[in-house]
Amino acid sequence: MEFNTLNLHANVAAGITKAGFTEPTPIQAEAIPPALQKKDVMGLAQTGTGKTAAFVLPILQHLIDGPRGTLRALVLAPTRELAEQIAETFRTLGRQTGLRCATIYGGISIKPQIKKLNEGVDIAVACPGRLLDHMNQRTINLSKLEILVLDEADRMLDMGFLPDIKKIIKSIPRSRQTLLFSATMPVGIRKLANDILQNPVTVQINHSAPANTVAHALYPVEQNLKTGLLLKLLRKTDTESVLVFTRTKHRAKRVGVQLEKAGYRAASLQGNLSQNKRQEALKGFRDGRYQVLVATDIAARGIDVSCISHVINFDMPDTTDAYTHRIGRTGRAAKTGDAFTFMTREDEDMVRSIERVLEEKVERRTLEGFDYTKSASSGSKVSARPSHGQQPQRGKKKKTMAWTNVSSLSHKSGRKNKAVSRTAM
Repeated sequence: MEFNTLNLHANVAAGITKAGFTEPTPIQAEAIPPALQKKDVMGLAQTGTGKTAAFVLPILQHLIDGPRGTLRALVLAPTRELAEQIAETFRTLGRQTGLRCATIYGGISIKPQIKKLNEGVDIAVACPGRLLDHMNQRTINLSKLEILVLDEADRMLDMGFLPDIKKIIKSIPRSRQTLLFSATMPVGIRKLANDILQNPVTVQINHSAPANTVAHALYPVEQNLKTGLLLKLLRKTDTESVLVFTRTKHRAKRVGVQLEKAGYRAASLQGNLSQNKRQEALKGFRDGRYQVLVATDIAARGIDVSCISHVINFDMPDTTDAYTHRIGRTGRAAKTGDAFTFMTREDEDMVRSIERVLEEKVERRTLEGFDYTKSASSGSKVSARPSHGQQPQRGKKKKTMAWTNVSSLSHKSGRKNKAVSRTAM
């Protein structure tokens, strides 16, 4: 199947051609045809499979011949970064349609958003909290809405947006098309889907597990040695761009600073940053100015960088769904990627859960040349020129790894990403 078989409007098709896309991804091939027929769709697929274009293209097709300057399509997203990414996809694929798109989210002044809405827009991409602010101030008109999209619905549920979403849905026309996309299907999302979708077409593309273009590996390590292991791993691995996940925003900032001190082009993306700094960090990562981006789960929503070669879980995610979302940042658009996860003794239960989702045992590795016996004090230091094979301080007990079935590997010949085909976001 190719995009030219979908009989899209010439100006929509021109945007696809200009973007360099040729054939749909599986989620696009399954979801776009029923969406074009104005049916409700529930799309289930892991992150990085092209869900964005699966709803952007049908929206552009539906709106292109209608009235302009009236808000007719609304996309709800969990974070400002994802909202910007979705809006950019509308701009890229709809560049010849003349349709106008606005982003609506908190953390910045509401006045420019009000001005843009007053000038007239056709599509809004919004985070639920700020959208409710506009609704309460009567600065947005949802009475003409024809299409509602809930993107990354499971993450919105995780972030506590369900009450806000229900308020929004009560305020929009019942006669509408609704598209819901999610990487996982927890009970709350299943109930929401039953409540808001009318006879939906369900499209399921191996949604429970990370993309099969990703290779997984575990690195058992003591907590205090993680930073040293990260630096050594980066030096010995052939990488393009690397996304590092931490559990807290404070740790994201600290690890980012330590990587900079060690000579890496690194930045952090976390909740304490202003919107301008968040956008600068994300843009710098996209255009290659930063080789490594350290982020928390929430801050990383909306990172859509096709050349991410490695995801490194500095901290183990709290759930298997979070693992799926993190790992979906690499192995995108038919490319291959690697997912490395640092594992402490406390993480063994979560590892077993992840292995059940993957339906395979994940390889345990040790890194050749890294000293796993260093003391806590030496393990926490970061130098621009870290020494190899450091020995523990005199008088300190050596710590030994308690895990078995671990392979010792050198990463000097790490895998490069190779594009298999050019597909839409």
